[in-house]
Amino acid sequence: MATRATTAARSGNAGITLSLVGWLFLVELTSGILQGYYPVLIPDIVKYLGVRDADYNWFEAAQLAVSAISIPVLAKLGDRFGHKRILLVSTLVTAAATWWLAFAPTFTTYLIAFAIQGFYTVWLGLEIAIIFDRGRRSDVGVSHTRRAAGWLIVALELGAILGDLAAAQLFESTGSIPISLIVPAACVTLVFFAIWLGVPASEPVPTGERIDSLGFALLALALVLITGGLALLRALGPGDVWVWVAIAAGLLALWPFARVELRSKDPGIDLRVMRRSTMWPIIVTAGLIGISVLGAQTPLSTFAGTDPQTAGFGLGLGSGMRSILIGVYLVSLIIGATVFPTISAKASPRAAMILGAALVAIGYLALLPFHASLLEVLGDIVIAGFGTGALLGALPAAAAAAAPHGQTGAASAMTNTTKIIGGGIASAVFGVALATGASDAADSTAASLAGYYTVWAICGLGGVAATILLFFVPKAAFADRPAED
Repeated sequence: MATRATTAARSGNAGITLSLVGWLFLVELTSGILQGYYPVLIPDIVKYLGVRDADYNWFEAAQLAVSAISIPVLAKLGDRFGHKRILLVSTLVTAAATWWLAFAPTFTTYLIAFAIQGFYTVWLGLEIAIIFDRGRRSDVGVSHTRRAAGWLIVALELGAILGDLAAAQLFESTGSIPISLIVPAACVTLVFFAIWLGVPASEPVPTGERIDSLGFALLALALVLITGGLALLRALGPGDVWVWVAIAAGLLALWPFARVELRSKDPGIDLRVMRRSTMWPIIVTAGLIGISVLGAQTPLSTFAGTDPQTAGFGLGLGSGMRSILIGVYLVSLIIGATVFPTISAKASPRAAMILGAALVAIGYLALLPFHASLLEVLGDIVIAGFGTGALLGALPAAAAAAAPHGQTGAASAMTNTTKIIGGGIASAVFGVALATGASDAADSTAASLAGYYTVWAICGLGGVAATILLFFVPKAAFADRPAED
């Protein structure tokens, strides 16, 4: 006679199947391709469009705004109407925008298409919700979700590596931006059919008669103002008053949004759930980790490419070696994501996440004294990468586990929203810090190096803050629990 644990394990395996994870693996692989494909082509895209390198910041800012707004809205719709259905809709929109990008001839058309492509950022939250829905009827559904989430992060980072390599090789062989940009469009199109044919539908939970349009409108207004202010910060610098007017107005707009959500019977973002001790540290930690995972890779690349003979610092690496350096960091993320479920099983999910955040802090703070050689930098970023990889898979799975039934999509997607906002803030601040250093470089190399010190210190202190916050999570949080009826 099978024991309860054995029966539960079989039930979990039946719910969260290898086939399900495999189909979603393809989705995140495509997401990674989108994230890795375009950055390597930035110099060639701006030449093709006839704009300046700095103008590409507006493309990234527009996509950041659309991503931050669309994630909570689409995730809530997924909880209400079915996660697979909304995953298909967001993939269809992303495919249309990615095909549009391939043939966009002007700055404006490329800007609109690149912004709409940001719908793909909701994929991970919807995927976690689908996985959790399949596993929640089993006693081991939470740990199985955690393991599956780790594999999705592996797919994401592999896709980023493949996208980077494919973009460089294809453009080098064809010399054509439109032909090169057809590849990601074809990938998104194919993955739409993969979702349609292979991913099972989750169980929607209708909780009200109407969508919280007022709440979402106020949230959208706040996010547009904040992300717009960040875009102005990168373009105009901290001395322009409109930067701070926009950011302050966005922060103030969050107050009526919170009032509306707390009074609503069916809020778009349930703030009562978000302020639980098992939830708010996870949401805030995602934003803190977004600082390094989305904001620090470009400064790392530029530092590695700086010639120490002329600047007095840097590694003096060519483009090939810089690509390898970033590749090593991405591989360390993959290792961290795959090892995290094992550490969680032997210790606890909370302990494993605390360890991950601590590694992020150690890795980036170690860059302050240890950055004089390639070996030192590699050691530092590998440590940070281990911790980052663990947290990227752990945070959305933890949010889904902490959310009540019917809110798993919104909860897990909120970790992505705050991660993107954290990354957007960091990118703007880091850009200003490095630009300030560059402007003083003619007089003193220390000022330029101080910009990199600022980047590493902020990333490291973000890891320290995340480590402390995670101690506020109850010790037994995110563990497996008895299956629901």
